[in-house]
Amino acid sequence: MKKNNRLSSLEKALEKFLARLKNENRSNNTIIAYQNDIKQLIAFLEKAGINDAPDVTQDHIKEFKEHLSAKQKYTNKTVSRKLNSFKSFFRFLTNSQVIKRDPAAAVSHPKIISKLPRILLSLEYRALRDACRDDNRTYAIVELMLQAGLRISEVANLELNDIQEDKLIIKPYESHTNRVVPLNRAAKEAVKNYISERPDTKKNQNLFITKNGHPLLVRNIRNSINRYFKIAGIKNVYVNNLRDTFIVNQLEAGIPLNVISKIIGHKRVSSTEKYLSLVKTSEKNKVKLKEL
Repeated sequence: MKKNNRLSSLEKALEKFLARLKNENRSNNTIIAYQNDIKQLIAFLEKAGINDAPDVTQDHIKEFKEHLSAKQKYTNKTVSRKLNSFKSFFRFLTNSQVIKRDPAAAVSHPKIISKLPRILLSLEYRALRDACRDDNRTYAIVELMLQAGLRISEVANLELNDIQEDKLIIKPYESHTNRVVPLNRAAKEAVKNYISERPDTKKNQNLFITKNGHPLLVRNIRNSINRYFKIAGIKNVYVNNLRDTFIVNQLEAGIPLNVISKIIGHKRVSSTEKYLSLVKTSEKNKVKLKEL
């Protein structure tokens, strides 16, 4: 089928949308995810003879949503994520006056049953610590996530000059703003021990690097921690659950909700409130992360 080269064609519209994302300094992974989702929609529309953005209707979006669920067998969570991509795309086209009416605005998301985050028990955390104790790099990463609540992407982005005595400076990236994160004694010592053996290189200023001096990527960090989860015998857990455990531990310690929300970089306090249901009042059941 011959492609339409007008600015309103779906392919041209996608190019404009991706350019906007790049100008907003969105991460490459985010841009690629949007691109893949929208290209999937465009391919579906082209089979129906729809090539121009103004010709897309709400029914087309609903049909594709059902197609993803029934034919492609995507989970509701994945369908919802893809629908967010479509909504962002068509909202951009509406605001840019490429189309007059947003066909995706009124399309509802599939129902998603949210699972509560997995929180590590004190015995599990001690086992993880023991498993990676001789690996100063991974040990420091675990401490920063579990004792300071850092995201795995923030760990990967840390630079040497972000470490300041008893605090960390998290620089703004993607849609996250900068913030200051306090460090307790255990986290400080773990970072200090790693820095003492960190390869001496001028290639970059990343805190966590490989033996060859290259930045340690998110996937490298995840693989390393997952390996130690296995060694420690900790099952049904994700790397991000270290951060989840930090949040619950702080709530159990009585730290005000708004303070915790600021420390961990949540944009809204409501994002932190969901952890309240995991707080246990029994001293016997509390998750306690004691410093060495």
